[in-house]
Amino acid sequence: MACADVDMDIHGEDYDWAEPSEDNWNEPHGDDRREPHRRDGRGADTDDWKEPHRGDEREAPVVQHYQALEFVPDEKGPLHDLLQKQPAVLGSLQIMSGLFSVGVGIIFAATQNINDSLLTLFRASHLSGVLFIIAGFVSNLLFKYPGLLSVSLMINCGCIVVAVSAMILMSVDLILWDTRYAEHWGVELFELCVVVLEVLLSAILCFWFSKEKRAKSP
Repeated sequence: MACADVDMDIHGEDYDWAEPSEDNWNEPHGDDRREPHRRDGRGADTDDWKEPHRGDEREAPVVQHYQALEFVPDEKGPLHDLLQKQPAVLGSLQIMSGLFSVGVGIIFAATQNINDSLLTLFRASHLSGVLFIIAGFVSNLLFKYPGLLSVSLMINCGCIVVAVSAMILMSVDLILWDTRYAEHWGVELFELCVVVLEVLLSAILCFWFSKEKRAKSP
């Protein structure tokens, strides 16, 4: 069998780089690229030569990570520790209990003679109710006006003194109660319980306010 030698190599068209002549030499603009020429003297066709270019290279996005090295605490405002205890809630209870005391005092004044009971004679229910309403409003204003701390402390101390006096008068009334006014006995007993609650609220607020005042004093 006859065998023929076959050239299995892949041949491509060879190109030479044509040096520009001195007459045609200009300053290079951009990249100094030389025009390729074929060995047969013809210039390279557009189809045969393509300008080398980079691939679609995209820069990787830069990701910056920030990590806190130190936690800076928020600046505490005045009376911050005191306001965390919600004194406004106790102040609101003072207002409600004060309104009830004023209402009871009006009922007793309208349905009894002035000498029928000590509560009506000394207007203890009216006075204690008004003071607790004022104390409750001042306690609610501490959030916006911290300078009212001393005022609120004095008002609550006055509320305690007046309320204790009213408790003593009502206790005497309940012991020496006139049977002609039996329907008022239960109302005055309930008023006594409310005044006890008022004293408790004022005592708690006075403790908080005095503690905060000592902490702020140099």
